[in-house]
Amino acid sequence: MKQQHFLLQFISYLTTVIPLFKVNIHKKTIILVSNSKFLENLLFFLKKHLNCQFSLLSTISGVDYIYKKQRFAVVYDLLSLTFNTRIRVKVFLNENSIHRSIKNIYLAATWWEREIWDLFGIYFIQNKEIKRILTDYGFEGHPLRKDFPLSGFVETRYDDNLKRVVCEPLEHLQEFRVFDFTTGWKLKEKIVN
Repeated sequence: MKQQHFLLQFISYLTTVIPLFKVNIHKKTIILVSNSKFLENLLFFLKKHLNCQFSLLSTISGVDYIYKKQRFAVVYDLLSLTFNTRIRVKVFLNENSIHRSIKNIYLAATWWEREIWDLFGIYFIQNKEIKRILTDYGFEGHPLRKDFPLSGFVETRYDDNLKRVVCEPLEHLQEFRVFDFTTGWKLKEKIVN
């Protein structure tokens, strides 16, 4: 009960100081939704202000909401060791948005931002380290996007004749099928004019 009261006081303090879209509490974690324009100032404030002291960046995550107007969310999880409190800051972005790096505030952000670019395609300006980190350098696309095909674009296999590993475009041998709950699986008929 004491901690809940502290969190509510802290939220009312934050809303008077910082421009925020939405504030929530979930399992003793404060969740702030902000505009990407204010993100650097918000994180700097949360790290340096005496009443906050969120000096530890736990993670940066990417989320793909494929059918929303602002398709991607970048989620920052911070920890205040002084107050034993966690805070989560969310920023929503369009598919073509360029997001500012926070590596000047939290040095550990460099690797997280590389991972998010590699897997989601969200580009962070001011981060000169942006390059592939989890996928191969010749990899096409970003595999955690929800519109990325499950089978990928290329197939890697060992060729006995060439005695080496070869990468070739993936061929789908099965025809496209449409599922209807009343009729089950059917082959889609081609319309010939």
